[in-house]
Amino acid sequence: MAKVNVLLLDDYGLATLEDRHGLQSTLVTSQLPVEHWHETIGDATLADAILDRLIHNAHRINLKGESMRKTKSSLTAKSTTE
Repeated sequence: MAKVNVLLLDDYGLATLEDRHGLQSTLVTSQLPVEHWHETIGDATLADAILDRLIHNAHRINLKGESMRKTKSSLTAKSTTE
């Protein structure tokens, strides 16, 4: 993972991180708000180190609204027979 130019972490919190600070680009997505990352990581020192590297040079985009999976899914579409 350290050799790729861009690392995309989708659904952060499901896998461990590798130190890429200052080496390559890293894109992180998560449904878990950043405020809860400390408790998810579980170790305050490790959480501080990870967030320090990610947050200080980051461009954060916080999305709002319904999940696109939910709004576009045929499973959640209203039936025309109702």
